[in-house]
Amino acid sequence: MSEESKSVIVLLGYMGSGKTTVGQELASVLSYVHIDLDDYIESSENSTIAEIIDQKGIIYFRKQEMTHLEMLLKRSEKTVLSLGGGTPCYYDNMNLVNKCSNAASIYLRANVPFLTDRLFIEKEHRPLIRSIDDKEELAEFIGKHLLERSIFYDMADFTVSIEGKTPQQLAQEIRTLV
Repeated sequence: MSEESKSVIVLLGYMGSGKTTVGQELASVLSYVHIDLDDYIESSENSTIAEIIDQKGIIYFRKQEMTHLEMLLKRSEKTVLSLGGGTPCYYDNMNLVNKCSNAASIYLRANVPFLTDRLFIEKEHRPLIRSIDDKEELAEFIGKHLLERSIFYDMADFTVSIEGKTPQQLAQEIRTLV
């Protein structure tokens, strides 16, 4: 797969795996535009994801996610697209990504202890885990989620382990793959 043949590089993985940070770095390295799907939806809806879910429900949000994903995959402008952690797991989103001939998907994989350490210190900013006060309980929650989501994450074209790597190193590694 050559860099020229893929106009959209899709980053996916669990929350805290660095999809946005790595996406920004990769876009800079490749001279692509970076779009974070959650930010894009918030801008389109003029509300935060939490507000959208509170006011219109999770089903409405997931439908918006799918609609915007489908539209963004059709972009002719070279784009690095960072998905929300749950995006690949709903509707037919991963098949949508995989059927897109101009897209390459990268799973930013991290293990449970790594994610637990990273997310525990920033959980106040993560509505899904905000109420979890115990690190062991958080690890159990992440492990269960990863198990449920792995079937979708593993559908990515490439998998990159993120532990012990800087965003710059990850961007360079991904650059060699796409």
